[in-house]
Amino acid sequence: MTMIVVNIHEAKAKLSEYLDAVAKGERVLICKRNQPVAELRAIEQKRAGPRPIGGGPHHFEVPDSFFEPMPDDFLDAFESGPVYPEARPSTSRVAGARVTHDAGRRTKRRK
Repeated sequence: MTMIVVNIHEAKAKLSEYLDAVAKGERVLICKRNQPVAELRAIEQKRAGPRPIGGGPHHFEVPDSFFEPMPDDFLDAFESGPVYPEARPSTSRVAGARVTHDAGRRTKRRK
């Protein structure tokens, strides 16, 4: 990408030419007494339509069954299971004290 540097007088005289250059991806720097005061650059265009699903470099097809509701027995398995599954008690040593973890409850015992 290149940048075009012009003074205000030239920018006013050839504005349509500079706007065409901006549309092609160039930038126009407008100066007053050799000091930059403004810059013309293209505005990002908004997407015209919705973004397609799976349009990346690893293209894949999304089957229609993906959007169907899950079976009731499958959903029931989520709702009927334990909220916090029981963990096996484990022990660890922390700074000389023995700490036993039992289903989320901590107890300290002295040696």
